[in-house]
Amino acid sequence: MLSIDIRALDSQAAAVAGSLSAEDAVWVEGDIRPREGVFVEGRLSTAGAGRYYFSGRLSGSLEMPCRRCLKPAEAAVREDLHLLFAETGAEEADDPDVFVISPHAPELALRPAIREQWLLAAPPFLECGEQCRGLRARCGADLNEGPCDCPPETDTRWSALRSLGERTQ
Repeated sequence: MLSIDIRALDSQAAAVAGSLSAEDAVWVEGDIRPREGVFVEGRLSTAGAGRYYFSGRLSGSLEMPCRRCLKPAEAAVREDLHLLFAETGAEEADDPDVFVISPHAPELALRPAIREQWLLAAPPFLECGEQCRGLRARCGADLNEGPCDCPPETDTRWSALRSLGERTQ
């Protein structure tokens, strides 16, 4: 559960364990989404009047095309979380690292903060392997499967220098 009744935090901290689904409405177009969801576990406690502190961890996995050859590539994402939430008007509310909540809200929704932390932790691109040779720019052949049949490319920008070298020999 990623929405906590903050009135109950006055007496004791709350254990948090839940998942943020890849289909949740918190995600927007263009986000790097998790494959199956983001699992979150941790502890939410008060940190003074109108302030709350979450300490925990997120984990999940993602799949996207390899940036070299476009075949599917996977990665696990794990990140420790230390989040501060403050009511609007608190001193910390101007800090960009603090998540602002409305004053006297009955619940604290962790979903937007989890989304932001996921986006910061997830790699912007993946490679299917360190040895991936990618696609040939000229014909699109997958160089992992072997060389293509295209003639070698010559860079015409060097032709004047090349002809100068041929004259001196």
